Amino acid sequence: MINYKNMKLSSLTALSSVDGRYAAKTAALRPICSEFGLIHRRLIVEIRWFQTLAEQSGIPELPTLSEQAGAFLERLIVDFDEAGARRVKEIEAVTNHDVKAIEYYLKEQFNEMPELAAKAEFLHFACTSEDINNLSYALMIKDAQAEVMADMFANIDSTLSEMAAAYAGQAMLSRTHGQTASPTTLGKEIANTLQRLRRQVKQMSDQEYFGKMNGAVGNFNAHFSAYPDLDWPTLARQFVEALGLNWNPYTTQIEPHDWMAELFQSLTRYHTILIDLSRDIWAYISIGYFSQKTVEGEIGSSTMPHKVNPIDFENAEGNLGVANALLEHLASKLPVSRWQRDLTDSTVLRVIGTAYGHSVVAMSSLLKGLSKLEVNSDHLAGDLDASWEVLAEPIQTVMRRYGIENPYEQLKALTRGKQITQAGLETFIKGLDLPEEARRTLLALTPALYTGNAKQMAKAINKV
Repeated sequence: MINYKNMKLSSLTALSSVDGRYAAKTAALRPICSEFGLIHRRLIVEIRWFQTLAEQSGIPELPTLSEQAGAFLERLIVDFDEAGARRVKEIEAVTNHDVKAIEYYLKEQFNEMPELAAKAEFLHFACTSEDINNLSYALMIKDAQAEVMADMFANIDSTLSEMAAAYAGQAMLSRTHGQTASPTTLGKEIANTLQRLRRQVKQMSDQEYFGKMNGAVGNFNAHFSAYPDLDWPTLARQFVEALGLNWNPYTTQIEPHDWMAELFQSLTRYHTILIDLSRDIWAYISIGYFSQKTVEGEIGSSTMPHKVNPIDFENAEGNLGVANALLEHLASKLPVSRWQRDLTDSTVLRVIGTAYGHSVVAMSSLLKGLSKLEVNSDHLAGDLDASWEVLAEPIQTVMRRYGIENPYEQLKALTRGKQITQAGLETFIKGLDLPEEARRTLLALTPALYTGNAKQMAKAINKV
């Protein structure tokens, strides 16, 4: 029997693909959304709370920290590394409590400076674990959005903006219900997607990140029992806002996570728009509107040498779906907690990094796929030239203007389910009782020219 007992964790043995197969693509998330990232942010919150308490004249037992103590605390934050995180995990293995392990780790560090060691019991003062956790997760998500996701969004926006401008005038046959429809331009279709994405990005950029620091059930019970004359609500609000978060004054033991649900739902909608784009591009490749640049050494099929598969768009679609499944569960589960709290949110919160990982993998694949696209202009032109029936719409609309009877019905009888040619339409137009100028305009019209203001709209997207 093969012995797998001594197998070590690596990108080859990781259970999650975002830490295995796709580890290189998700590296930027690792310092933020990993267990290390969470531990580091917990440490930051604990130290900042300790420093805040030391600044309060109403807490004489914890005097203002010396300059040396302040510098020592800053070094604990800045110099925290994987070795420190491993020590925290060693302590947790004994305590079986992840947040208490941070407190004990800091007490160990405080022992190096008598001034801090003497006041170590003010670490985690009046706190419940959720006071630390809700702020740490808020900082994690805010950092992930600002430092990783914002760059991905910007790269997608830039790529689609360039495509919208480059193909603003590239006429393209539309298909509604899978059937030929009024022409558009490729650039305008890209602009449609871009506008949708920008709306979701704006909602995410406007998102408020809430936090609480109010004790075991949200009423500052322990705080007022120790220092009844301190204005704890104001102090807690100032502390949370100093972390760059928004204060939530009304909570149970947990901050209710409604803001997380809002953010994750916006991100899910952003992903859904990208799924729509990925599927459309995939379909356009399949009908020859796009070809893909080949990469030396790549293989499209193990048995069919000719194939250049749209795998980047398939990868994007698949990973976007996985990300959405996780984000949708987070959004529906996190705001729900029994009475003043249960622990179901604790384990669910730990998949945030996995959800973001699949998102980053998906967007990276999509960007790679878009970079390999080449437009087959001749194919698009040929499709348009074979679809003269789409001009039934403008012809019957002009007929309506000039009072010709039953214009829709006449065009329906002429075109529905029939092969229509340029010559056939010209014959029909010449037989209409129209002003000569209107007749000339219709006779000059071709499917490729019948695109309305699509070109202008595609160019305008970069001015919005």
